[in-house]
Amino acid sequence: MKRVLLIQHEPFEGAGTLRDALSGCDVRVVRTFAGDPVPDGLADGGLVVLGGAMGVYEADRYSHLSDEMRLLKAAVRDGLPVLGICLGSQLLAAALGGSVAKAPRKEIGWFEVARLPAAREDPLFAGAPPSFDAFHWHGDAFTLPPGALPLAASSLTPLQAFRMGPRAWGVQFHLETDAQVLAAMLDSGAEEMREAGADPAPIRASAAAGLPRLRELALRIFGRWAELL
Repeated sequence: MKRVLLIQHEPFEGAGTLRDALSGCDVRVVRTFAGDPVPDGLADGGLVVLGGAMGVYEADRYSHLSDEMRLLKAAVRDGLPVLGICLGSQLLAAALGGSVAKAPRKEIGWFEVARLPAAREDPLFAGAPPSFDAFHWHGDAFTLPPGALPLAASSLTPLQAFRMGPRAWGVQFHLETDAQVLAAMLDSGAEEMREAGADPAPIRASAAAGLPRLRELALRIFGRWAELL
């Protein structure tokens, strides 16, 4: 059976639609918020790292972040399928030589993502619409690691997704968002939204149309990733 190690940083940021795409896989979940240790390495299978409220530059407060970056770097080196989402994409970028810092403003809500030229021949993003609405929740941004290909952008974030080599992807936006993940994030992040000037009402209102379209795209992209296992 195909095996996946999935690292979850927050109880309210689960795998969402990704869980459905990996339904035929043996998924081992490492819950760093519960104190689960990050493995030293992976012999086979794939690696998924989800989002979280902490920043890459806070490894002195969250020691597991350094462990995750070492694991990500080793998985890419060994040619294993890798997928980083939001914080996971930032950790992947940092592990591969990119930089991560606070963005000029937080991007929270439904915003358009534009596919970049390199995505047209990308194993995951080829065939995706030239632009699509996705759910976003991040206050940090990363630079492109040396040798990586930029795949997507938004008006607030020039780099929303990248690929390093043939089997490693970082995706800043929350492609995995389903109704359960969205509700949990909105409920847990109410204070952060107020500080950022984000209104939950239009986000919830847009979900009725946005979530089914996002799910269709997510299952296609995540399904292609799972085929690499």
